[in-house]
Amino acid sequence: MQRTPYVVFAAEGAAVGVADVNAANAELVAKEIVADGGRAIGIAADVSDPAQVEAMVARTVREFGGLHVLYNNAGVMPEPDHSVIDTDVDTWDRVMAVNVRGVFLGCKYGVPALRRAGGGAIINTASFVAVLGAATPQVAYTASKGGVLALTRELAVIHAREGIRVNALCPGPLRTELLMKFLDTEAKRQRRLVHIPMGRFGDAEDDIGPAVAFLASPDAGFITGTTLSVDGGTVRLR
Repeated sequence: MQRTPYVVFAAEGAAVGVADVNAANAELVAKEIVADGGRAIGIAADVSDPAQVEAMVARTVREFGGLHVLYNNAGVMPEPDHSVIDTDVDTWDRVMAVNVRGVFLGCKYGVPALRRAGGGAIINTASFVAVLGAATPQVAYTASKGGVLALTRELAVIHAREGIRVNALCPGPLRTELLMKFLDTEAKRQRRLVHIPMGRFGDAEDDIGPAVAFLASPDAGFITGTTLSVDGGTVRLR
């Protein structure tokens, strides 16, 4: 089984609600977790839709009795996202709807559930480009991830006394379908690798999963409002 963050959560004993805009994908991951002896449900949800996000949280609470960890990880980086001059308004709006509004809505409906559970952890996926800027123009994506960092810091301050920790994860370039479609030639991949001191793309399962699980765990109990970079040294390069 792939060590996605959801699988890592399950391996640590968590019951997991797996949400995806593609219902089949969510069910597939949930079934893999159950087959391995864990507890999980698949939930179809468009994170840009308030009603669907509210229903996603409600179903998770109903199924498992509460919410203790919220992992906001949905994101898009469409091909028309380019320079500030060339990026059209519809592309900008689509990226902001998923990457920023989606995090906002997850927290809007997740925080009350975390309060009822007596506290918990929120992990928001940003990106190393929110700190550095992107070498290849992707203005909407980069701006959206900067918004995630700012939102994370504010929520951490506001909810700290409620026992709700809020942190951001900044992955570096990962060998995911999303990035590999963007870096669609070996020449493009090699140009990106030059900027990664460790000389390889990160792995979503083995590199990101444990980092997310750490931020969700009691081991990170005095960590909130911070940005954890998992990027092979990319941020330190500049």
